[in-house]
Amino acid sequence: MKNKTNVWLKAAGIRAIKTMAQTAVATIGVAAVMQDVNWLALASASLIAGLPEVEE
Repeated sequence: MKNKTNVWLKAAGIRAIKTMAQTAVATIGVAAVMQDVNWLALASASLIAGLPEVEE
């Protein structure tokens, strides 16, 4: 059980970093045109993700 938890936590961390980076690039790119970065919206959009790396 502990091994599954560790695998899930590692995959969740990797997915969170990837998703946050992708969302940040997209949001900052759009915000640069609009002259405003809404960091709260960026963070909340980055936190919503699945974990396709974890097999059941």
